[in-house]
Amino acid sequence: MKIPSVAQVRKLDQDTISKHYNSSLELMEKAAQTFVDWFIQLYPEKDLPIYLFCGTGNNGGDGLAIARLLNERFYTVEIYYCKIGKASADNNSMLEKLPQRSGIKLYELKESGSLPEIKTPGIIIDAIFGTGLSRVVGSYWKNIIKYINSLQMSCVAVDIPSGVWQDADKNDPIVTSQRTLSFEFPKLQFLVPTFSEQVGEWEYASIGLDKEAIEELKVDNYYITNEMAKAILKPRKKYSHKGTYGHALLIMGKHGMYGAALLAAQASLRSGLGKLTIHAPETAFNILQTALPEAMVSIDRHAYHFSTPPYLNQYQAIGIGCGLGTAELTKDALVEVLDSEVFSIKGSAPALLLDADALNIISEDKSLLEKLPRNTILTPHPGECERLFGASISALKQLEELKEQANKYQIYIILKRAHTAVICPDKTCYFNSTGNPGMATAGSGDILSGIITGFLAQGYTAKEASILGVYIHGLAGDLAVEHFREQEALIARDIIEFMGNAFKKIRTV
Repeated sequence: MKIPSVAQVRKLDQDTISKHYNSSLELMEKAAQTFVDWFIQLYPEKDLPIYLFCGTGNNGGDGLAIARLLNERFYTVEIYYCKIGKASADNNSMLEKLPQRSGIKLYELKESGSLPEIKTPGIIIDAIFGTGLSRVVGSYWKNIIKYINSLQMSCVAVDIPSGVWQDADKNDPIVTSQRTLSFEFPKLQFLVPTFSEQVGEWEYASIGLDKEAIEELKVDNYYITNEMAKAILKPRKKYSHKGTYGHALLIMGKHGMYGAALLAAQASLRSGLGKLTIHAPETAFNILQTALPEAMVSIDRHAYHFSTPPYLNQYQAIGIGCGLGTAELTKDALVEVLDSEVFSIKGSAPALLLDADALNIISEDKSLLEKLPRNTILTPHPGECERLFGASISALKQLEELKEQANKYQIYIILKRAHTAVICPDKTCYFNSTGNPGMATAGSGDILSGIITGFLAQGYTAKEASILGVYIHGLAGDLAVEHFREQEALIARDIIEFMGNAFKKIRTV
């Protein structure tokens, strides 16, 4: 799914109106009805009053239409109409359409006036500022936002919480919503940590924007959907064998950290991989052979650390880093891998994924970034990402900087967090839609590395493996939480156990 800019959404609105409606008011009515249909599913009880804060722009126009439609459904509605500059034509039209004898109470709020006094508990609907906000709001309206937040009532935002700037990382006072319904697409701001508390639980719903215009739209950011994952996922062939699905090598684990190698290996095999070899220190031999008989084990010369790379030319994909450590001899061995001639063989060079301590080693000597083979996948968590590429002033700025880095080195950067971001060499970014806070547990990242390495060995491109890998990883975590009821109960192995369910859900939804 595409994530367009504010300007592009406005153009889509205009294209849709010109093709399908007689006026922009009809699209506003469609948006309002979409919101109301969603709202009454969440809040079917009508004994609590609705306090609807509207501005004078089109977001406020949506709010006025929502007030009328909720009143028709017998909700008690009070409108707090924020007189912020000149009202838009559609806003004025929706104000005029409010029925005169409906029982809807309307209070005007002006900069010279006092703050409202709401004493009866109810539900707040926020439609003050929409996506067009591009400047600091006046002090009175800041106080209105602060007042709304002080009420400690459930708050629902129309399209976007008021105070969030268009396509920017501004963080003036923002209405803190428990829920937000975005029209047609997710907003880019919903996919970064900055506004998580203000946006709350969010969903998106179509308001019927023109499909042809959406298809023609060129964007840099995308939201990974089940449909996208399903299109990538390859079917298994009836007359296939283990050689059909590739041979992967995992260079992972040091003494005391062999669990990381095991988790990555198990996940790699569960991805559909044909054959797997784990290269690990000598003391790992009995552990790996006993715990995972499906995998082959290549033993390093050193008893406790990775010190000597194995032959690399028999593998379709190589994953390095989980539980590896950063000992000096391990650093030297990693450099030896990166310098290997096997990555210069056209048409048969193995795909490469680097995670965890492999990234920590590179962060200590950033010249190693120049050695990365084209289409290498890096999978840093936020701390590793900062060590690799430096700190950023904001989450959205960081995305732009990482796009530049991915383009510069022609690599893929997978920034692991809520809505994990797959940042591609062509400066596009794919945000994951699956996963939950229960996955913030030791070993979860090792599993993702194993999954993606497994896909790479099976012949998926780096882009396909990254997108499909993060989606299945998160989906398996979601299904595991459904099984165990609570996020706190999740451990990394549960993600592996539910990978089969994740594959099935992708294919059947």
